[in-house]
Amino acid sequence: MNKKTIRDVDLKGKRVLVRVDFNVPVEDGKVTDDTRIVAAIPTIRAILDQKPKAVILMSHFGRPKEGPDLKYSIKPVVPVLSEKLGMPVAFAEDCVGEVAEKAVEALPEGGVLLLENTRFHPTETKNDLELAKQMARLGDIYVNDAFGSAHRAHSSTEGVARFLPAVAGLLMEKEIEFLGTALENPKRPFVAILGGAKISDKIGVIENLLAKADKILVGGGMANTFFKAQGIEVGDSLVEDEALETAKSILSKAGDKLVLPVDVTIADAFEATAVADTIEVRKGVPAGWRILDIGVGTVRLFSSQLTDAMTIVWNGPMGVFEFERFAQGTFAIAQAVAGRAEAGAVVIIGGGDSAAAIQQAGLADKVTHVSTGGGASLEMLEGKVLPGLAALNDK
Repeated sequence: MNKKTIRDVDLKGKRVLVRVDFNVPVEDGKVTDDTRIVAAIPTIRAILDQKPKAVILMSHFGRPKEGPDLKYSIKPVVPVLSEKLGMPVAFAEDCVGEVAEKAVEALPEGGVLLLENTRFHPTETKNDLELAKQMARLGDIYVNDAFGSAHRAHSSTEGVARFLPAVAGLLMEKEIEFLGTALENPKRPFVAILGGAKISDKIGVIENLLAKADKILVGGGMANTFFKAQGIEVGDSLVEDEALETAKSILSKAGDKLVLPVDVTIADAFEATAVADTIEVRKGVPAGWRILDIGVGTVRLFSSQLTDAMTIVWNGPMGVFEFERFAQGTFAIAQAVAGRAEAGAVVIIGGGDSAAAIQQAGLADKVTHVSTGGGASLEMLEGKVLPGLAALNDK
C-alpha cells in the first residue's frame, strides 16, 4: 500500500469529499443490509476527529438507466448513517451543480452531507472529466474509501482524483493491505477456494493464483466446466462450452495444485424443493439432473486440504446456497475456514456471494476479513491494477 491515506494529510478546516460505497439493498424505502454503511463509519469518524470544515459523501446506487429515477435515490441511507454516526446527516438532491454547492455551504462547521446518487448523471460511468471537475468543486481534498468500486474508472472514482489531492480511506487501506499481502507475501501454505457460477469470470484469477497459491479448491458451477473438459457427463448442469478448451489448458498446467469435487449433490430441477441425490462425480450426472452443491466427500476432501493452511482466500460459493438444502457444502466450507481463522490463519472472504454466504452462516465475525468488493477483489486476485486506487497520490 504505497498510497497516501487520511493519516498522511491534514484535514483540519478542509471540505473533505469522500467517495463511499453505499450501494446497499433497499426495500420499501428501508435499508435491509447496512454492512457497507457500517464499513465506512471508521473512515468518516477518523475524518471528523481531524476537525474538518465539512464531510461530503458521494456514492452510486443501483443502475438507473436514463438519469434521475427516484427508485434509485440514495436518500434511504440518510437515517441509517445518521444513527450510526450519532449526528444529523444532511442530504443534497444532486451530486453536482448549484443544488450540491448550496447544500455544502449550508452545512454547520464539521457537518456531514450525503449527495444524491452519482449515477443520476449518465456520463459518470464514462469517466466524464467535466462531471468530475464539478464534483471536485465541492471539496478541498478527495478521499476514496469505496473499494467495491475501485475497479471502475468513473468520474467519482478516478476522474475527480485528477483535480484534487487524493488519498485512501481506512477501509480502502484495509482491503488493499489484506488482499495485497495474501497475494504478494502470504503465510504458507496458501490455499485459494474458488466457486460461483462461471469459469469465464475467473480464468485470469485461476491463472494468477496458479503461480502464487499452494492449492486451489474449485467448487460451484465453475467446477462443471472442468468436469465436462475431462469428459465427465454433467447432465443439465450449468456449463460454459466456450470455456472448455481453456479449462483443459488450465487442468494440464495445474497438475495436482487444482482440486476438484469428488462427489456432488444433484437435483432433478433448479428449485428449492427439487428431488436431490448425492453421486460420485466420476460416474457422471444422469440426463435431466443438474449439480447444485458439493457432496459430503468433497467437504471432507476440501477440509483436509485446509488442515494446515495459514492463508486462505475464498471467492464464490460451493453451490446454490440461496436454496437451503443446497447450501450445505458452502456452509460446511464456511465452518472449516472459520476454524482455521481461530487457529491463527489469515482468512479473507472475497466479497459478493461469498460475503453473503459467510454472513448467512453466522461466521463473518470469526474470519480475518470480509471484503466489501466482489468485482474489485476478483480483479485484485487476477493481478489487475484498480483505477480508483491507481489514481490516488503516492506516499
